[in-house]
Amino acid sequence: MKTTVVIVDDHILIAKALESIVTHFKDFEVLYVCENGRRLQENLANHAKVPDIILLDISMPEMDGFETILWLQSEYTEVKTIALSMQGDDSSVIKMVRNGSKGYLLKNTSPAKLEKALTRVRDDGFYYPEWASKIIFSNFKHHEESTALKFSDREKEFLKYAVTELSYKEIAEKMCCSPRTVESYRDQLCEKLELKTRVGLAVFALKNGFADS
Repeated sequence: MKTTVVIVDDHILIAKALESIVTHFKDFEVLYVCENGRRLQENLANHAKVPDIILLDISMPEMDGFETILWLQSEYTEVKTIALSMQGDDSSVIKMVRNGSKGYLLKNTSPAKLEKALTRVRDDGFYYPEWASKIIFSNFKHHEESTALKFSDREKEFLKYAVTELSYKEIAEKMCCSPRTVESYRDQLCEKLELKTRVGLAVFALKNGFADS
């Protein structure tokens, strides 16, 4: 079964070009294209099938990418979102990641890299090219140093498991505690690091060596 994709971009020619490109990928199919977050809301409300992945532009009228991804995080948590934008500045990348984006690509990326990103997000849960990773890691490292963050042994243990595919229930079994306790570790870390998702925690853990501890 193919992984389903929806494209949200107010530039119709770009959106249609993306649709054509993704349609030619062996493992992916495009459900539909829409021009902004508001139209996406309408389509999701009326469409029988929820997509696996959304390719989301940032600068759009009515409802931009920042607002759209926050809404998706609250209403469709199972949907993975990849930001696809002309904006490669630090603030845009960090804001989209904090809001829940599982990947970030520039619109001048090659079809091969787009296919790689879609595949990695589907299989691993997130994908950031090297340039975006440097921005994310630099920001998280600066935040840690500037606030002199300290982590308990249990928080460090949770971060180690955050990069895996284990469910919260499975992590609780590994840590010999209840799922509710695991969720409290997650919430504490998200508050400390000003993050909103497990993806953000995983990126932080990988960069700062918690995954190897």
